[in-house]
Amino acid sequence: MAEGSDAIQALIAQIARLPGLGPRSARRVVLALIRRRTGQMAQLAALMADVADRSCACIRCGNISESELCPICADPARATGELCVVEDVADLWALERARVFKGRYHVLGGTLSALDEIGPDELGIPRLLARVEAESLSEVILALNATIEGQTTAHYIAEALVPTGVAVTGLAQGVPIGGELDYLDDGTIGAALRARRAL
Repeated sequence: MAEGSDAIQALIAQIARLPGLGPRSARRVVLALIRRRTGQMAQLAALMADVADRSCACIRCGNISESELCPICADPARATGELCVVEDVADLWALERARVFKGRYHVLGGTLSALDEIGPDELGIPRLLARVEAESLSEVILALNATIEGQTTAHYIAEALVPTGVAVTGLAQGVPIGGELDYLDDGTIGAALRARRAL
């Protein structure tokens, strides 16, 4: 049974590669877009092209932005002396949704992994250490996912920060073992951030 042209099949294959979507979901998305191709599909294509052209990584923290500094790093009110280290931009967004953290962030872009050959340099950990020194921070909050890789990375960073004398804390209650911040509700994230503990 034919399921569309080569172009449609290529679009389905690309959408199926997105997180949380498989081939069936991708087919449903593509069919829905085709049915609304003059409105929704055209608008979505234009928005995607615009985001591709204008988005970049913040040069200070790694957040997604449309300028060199993201709005969080550019906001002088966020210079509280607290720096929250996260694995991914999705984790930063999850913490921002909870509206309990008023400091600044640092996005690692992953976790340490010997199997994947991701070491401290690939995560920019030396850049993080330099930032801690340059910004005269009072506290670094390691808000990494409660996975083995996340906790290994948190331990490595905490050890590397010992010579700086900065207080190092981590999320406490509310984050289940094996849990990821992007999948937690705002209340759980807020409770975990408020109850952070020294590492």
